[in-house]
Amino acid sequence: MATGKPDRKDLTQGAIGSTLLLFAMPTLASNILQSLNGSINAIWVGRFLGAQALAATANANIIMFLMFSVVFGFGMASTVVVAQSVGAKDIDAARRAFGTAVGFCSMLGLGVAIAGWIGAPALLRLLATPQEAFDLALVYLRVIFFAMPATLLVVMIMMGLRGAGDARTPLIFMIVSVAIDLVLNPVLILGLGPVPAFGIAGSAAATAAAGFISLIGVVAFIYAKDMPLRLRGAELRYLWPAADQMRVLLGKGLPMGLQMIVMSLSGLVMIGLVNREGLLVTAAYGAAQQIWTYLQMPAMAMGAAVSAMAAQNIGAARWDRISRITGYGLGYLLAVTSAMVAVILLFHEPLLALFLGNNQAAIEAAWTMQLLASWSFIFFGCTMILFGVMRANGVVVAPLLILIFTLFAVRLGFYYLAYPVLDANALWLSFPAGSLTALLLASAVYLHGGWRKAKLMAPVHAEQCRESVNSETEPAGRIAPVG
Repeated sequence: MATGKPDRKDLTQGAIGSTLLLFAMPTLASNILQSLNGSINAIWVGRFLGAQALAATANANIIMFLMFSVVFGFGMASTVVVAQSVGAKDIDAARRAFGTAVGFCSMLGLGVAIAGWIGAPALLRLLATPQEAFDLALVYLRVIFFAMPATLLVVMIMMGLRGAGDARTPLIFMIVSVAIDLVLNPVLILGLGPVPAFGIAGSAAATAAAGFISLIGVVAFIYAKDMPLRLRGAELRYLWPAADQMRVLLGKGLPMGLQMIVMSLSGLVMIGLVNREGLLVTAAYGAAQQIWTYLQMPAMAMGAAVSAMAAQNIGAARWDRISRITGYGLGYLLAVTSAMVAVILLFHEPLLALFLGNNQAAIEAAWTMQLLASWSFIFFGCTMILFGVMRANGVVVAPLLILIFTLFAVRLGFYYLAYPVLDANALWLSFPAGSLTALLLASAVYLHGGWRKAKLMAPVHAEQCRESVNSETEPAGRIAPVG
C-alpha cells in the first residue's frame, strides 16, 4: 500500500462536532474570500462602469455556472473515491482517482473553453441579454472562457485535497488568488499607472490571471510539501484516464453533473425571466446575487466538510458516526445561516448601495428581492446537507429527481401561476416555494433509510468504494466554482 506524508486530517477519529467544525472552517474562509472577491469586483464594475456592465456580469456568471457544470460532476465523483480511499488507508487508489480526474479535466476544460468562446454570442442571445449590456457581456465572457481550463484545474485540485482531509492548502491558495484578483482589478479596469484602461475586459483578465497563477502555485506547493496526492515517477501515468477510473467518473459523475446542469438551466431560465423585467431589475438582481452569495457560504462549507467526513467514515466502515455527522452539519448550518439572514436584512440598504451606488430605484427593487427570497437559503442549505450525506453512499438519482421537480415544476410553476397576481414578486417568492419543497422531499428520502443500502461502482483498486460529495450552489447566488 502506497503512503504519503500525513498532511491531512483523519476524519474517522475524534469528537464529531469539533472535528467537523474545525475541518469546515478553512473551507468557509475560502468560500467567503472567493465571494468577497467577487463582490468587490462587482463593486468596481458597478460603480465605475455602470449598471449595464453589472447586468453584463450577471448574465455572464449564469453561463459560467453552466459551463462549470459540464466538468464539475467528474470532479465530484473523483473526490468521492479520494475520500473513500483515504478512509480505507489506500493512498495509491486515491492517487489513481486524482490523476485520472486531473487528466480528464484538462482535456475537457480545453474543449469547454473553445466551445464557450465560439458559442458565447449565441448563449447571450438565448438569455435575452439586454442590448445595452450585450457587448460588455460578450467581452467579459470570452476572457473568462480563455481562463476556463486553469480555473477548472484549480477547482479540481482543491476538491481532491479536501477529499484527502486537507482543507488548509486550498485556503492558502484561495488567499493567493483573491489577493492577485483584488490588486489587478482596479489596475486593469481603470488603467492605473502605465497600464491602459481595459474596462470590463480588465476585470475578467484579472480573474484569469489569478486563476493561472494559483494553478502554478498550488501544483508547486503540492510537490514541495510531498503531499499524499502528488504523482511522481511511474505514478504520472495516472494522468492518462484509466478505463476503470473512467467508469466511476462517468457512472457517478454524469448524474452529479446533471444535477449541476439542472440547477444551471434553472438559473438560465430565471435570468431570462429577470431580463424581461428590464435593465433596472436585472442590475438589482445582480446586486442581490452578490448578497445571496454569502447566504450560501455555510451550506457550501458545511456541505463539503460533511461530505468528506462521511466519505472517509464510510470508507473506514464507521457507519455508527454517519447520523451524528448529519445532525451536527444541520445544526451548524441552521445557526449560522439564520444569523446571516438577520444581519443581511437588517443592513440591506448600505450593503446594496455598495453595488448600486445612489440608484434608489434599483436599491428598492433589490430590497424586495432580498425580503422575499433570502430566507429560502436556510431551506436550501439543509437540503444540501441531506443530499451530501445520502450521496456519501452512492445515491444520486433521488437528489437529481428532487432538484428537477422543485426547480422546474415547483419554482417555475409557482411563478407562472402567481405572476398575474404578484407580477415580478412571483419570481422572488418562487425561491422559498421551491426550497421548502426540496427540503421536505429530501427529508422524506433521508428518513426512509433505503439510501444506506446503495453502493458506488468500485474501481479495480478500491474496495467497495461508495460516494460522498456536496458542491452545489444555488444559481441565484454568485456564480463561481467552489474551490
